[in-house]
Amino acid sequence: MQAAQLGPVAPHERTQSAFDLFLIFAGANIVATTLQVGATLAGGYAANTSLALIASGTVFGSLLVAALAPVGPRLGVPSIVAARAVLGLRGAAAVALLLYVTNFAWIAINNVIAASVAAQAFGHAASARAWSVALGVLATAIVAGGPRAVGLADRVAVPVMVAVGVLLTVALLRLPTWIPLAAGGGPGLASGSLLRGLDVVVGYQVSWLLMFADYSRYTASARKGAVAVFLGLALMSVWFMPIGYFAARVAGSNDPGMMIAAARIGAWGALLVALATLTTNFVNIYLSSLAWKSLVPRTSDQAAVWSIGLVGTALGLLSNAWLDRYAEFMLALGSVLVPAGGVLLAHYVVLDIPTRVDDLYARGGPYARHGGIRVAGVVAWAAGSLTYHAAGAVGSTLPALVVAIGVYAALAWRRR
Repeated sequence: MQAAQLGPVAPHERTQSAFDLFLIFAGANIVATTLQVGATLAGGYAANTSLALIASGTVFGSLLVAALAPVGPRLGVPSIVAARAVLGLRGAAAVALLLYVTNFAWIAINNVIAASVAAQAFGHAASARAWSVALGVLATAIVAGGPRAVGLADRVAVPVMVAVGVLLTVALLRLPTWIPLAAGGGPGLASGSLLRGLDVVVGYQVSWLLMFADYSRYTASARKGAVAVFLGLALMSVWFMPIGYFAARVAGSNDPGMMIAAARIGAWGALLVALATLTTNFVNIYLSSLAWKSLVPRTSDQAAVWSIGLVGTALGLLSNAWLDRYAEFMLALGSVLVPAGGVLLAHYVVLDIPTRVDDLYARGGPYARHGGIRVAGVVAWAAGSLTYHAAGAVGSTLPALVVAIGVYAALAWRRR
């Protein structure tokens, strides 16, 4: 398997086990950014309310991604190519550009978090930049080795992260400040409606939406692939988001270094966040590489992977401001990705429109017509995004999803 293979995966090459697929998504979600989502709820919601938001938002968001995962085994193409059937060649290129740009932010956020925790754990604030660079380069090198190298790294890293996650959970449960903390005493997302808090949690889950087929296409079974994706996303989020919530309350801060330090597990916390940064950046670098190659096909795999990994690493050195507006970043992503997910669900799941793989790659094929824009998909995507912003005061996820699916179904049905 190539490091960033944009072409279709032949049926005989779909040898990845469902367990390896689970590990990829689990490794991407046993990560400090998952803790950070829980931390953003700490300032606005009581514990029971936050746990309910986490459980419902995690299940709902994970189901959206998992529902599209069978497209990978069915077509063997990456997500950005599968989107051409819905948005057209140029419409999918816009998604690719969005994915390319936002993943720089994800890489930078992960490296900033890891640097903060390492500096706190080892007492050397000046070492933060060195940690950030080392983790960024290492993650890039592993992705450059291809999906098998990522799978092997995850087989080592994910079990270690699970073990340290258990240690972190036990440590927080033993702290006397765990239960008595009252609502409104912590930092993060300002108090708001329940649906607005749900938007933050769902927004994080659907941030993985545009990788729905990228790894599942290496697995032969569509059903097992969908289950693996759902469990990998849902189980880890339901576990790690509450840890982030309570760690922020204990620390009185949503700074990741202070949160881990408050749990009093020392270097083990740094190890967890370091490995988590690697496993999630595997996915971020890979996704951006596929996106860039869809825009500039002549780019070599190695050039795409290394340039993206190193630029993201460099951005992480510039500022800690990535964390200050984390909840806003989740909502901004949700405004684009939730309706995009609705359009894709309408095409591949609700309407189950037949799609030929050859057409997805044909420069003069049906998805290149009308300037490379599929009107139904682009209009439905825009309508869903506008709805997301308009419904912000009461909760955006469900209205945006319903509008995107409904508009696409109505327009696509008329064309059939």
